[in-house]
Amino acid sequence: MSWTKLILRTDADHAELLSDALMEQGAISVDIHDAAAGSHNEQPLFGEPGNPSEEIWQDAEISALFDSKFGADITHIVENLMQLDCLSNPVNYRIEQVEEQDWVRLTQSQFTPIQISSRMWIVPTWHTPTDPTAINLLLDPGLAFGSGSHPTTQLCLCWLEQNLKTGNTLIDYGCGSGILAIGALKLGAYHVTGIDIDPQAITVSHDNAMRNQCDPSQFVFATAHSSREPVDIVIANILANPLTILAPLLASLVKQNGNIVLSGILHEQADKVIQTYQSWFDMKLVRQQEDWVLLAGHKR
Repeated sequence: MSWTKLILRTDADHAELLSDALMEQGAISVDIHDAAAGSHNEQPLFGEPGNPSEEIWQDAEISALFDSKFGADITHIVENLMQLDCLSNPVNYRIEQVEEQDWVRLTQSQFTPIQISSRMWIVPTWHTPTDPTAINLLLDPGLAFGSGSHPTTQLCLCWLEQNLKTGNTLIDYGCGSGILAIGALKLGAYHVTGIDIDPQAITVSHDNAMRNQCDPSQFVFATAHSSREPVDIVIANILANPLTILAPLLASLVKQNGNIVLSGILHEQADKVIQTYQSWFDMKLVRQQEDWVLLAGHKR
């Protein structure tokens, strides 16, 4: 089986109209993305949990997939689209053939072990650990955030690797895949609690903890925090806006002389988040990776 991919350029004002029209013309899937992705002109769009960005890239590229066995007439399809007045003249488009592949193996090949430090790796389950003597977090990319590839996840794991003490208790707020909570257990935490509003994330986190042979008596994953007992470390890799809103709650979860660790924050957002948490913590910017930063604070 093979597919024909039609790739067109348009702007933000016409992208959704063109996308709908392609589906009406028989496309089995349509994807809108940044035509300048990977270049200096790439346009980042950021949303917040529960409030995703409604923007579309100003220079948009649309990919539509057609089943080749039905003999899609691309020329006729483009002519029909031109009548909608949402394409330039002459039309800027190209055609690619997509052949049948082992999609599972192709996807797996894109994810390789990630070295966090000299003693910690994130390893997809289909790979053999590069260093069997290291702390290897077995984790597959899935439906919850936290595969280890994002700079914010790496920043948080590096902080834990350098600062967590054996016997510490920890809350991972917005746990996603559970990677930070699991990493903390592997580094010697006594007990971890993972909190996430997404029930699917709770299921994924529990499964990942069991896959990494964590002791079930040492972890809890839930959609709400039931214990009133403050912990040594609260770590939250979310985004700047929810971190600001959650500041009083997160501060209350940290015991006196404990630590708060925050990421999911762009460099230009750091000062605002620091100011918000200064009421409870001596905050500072600890580390930056690409455009993302990690903030940490000691509770007074």
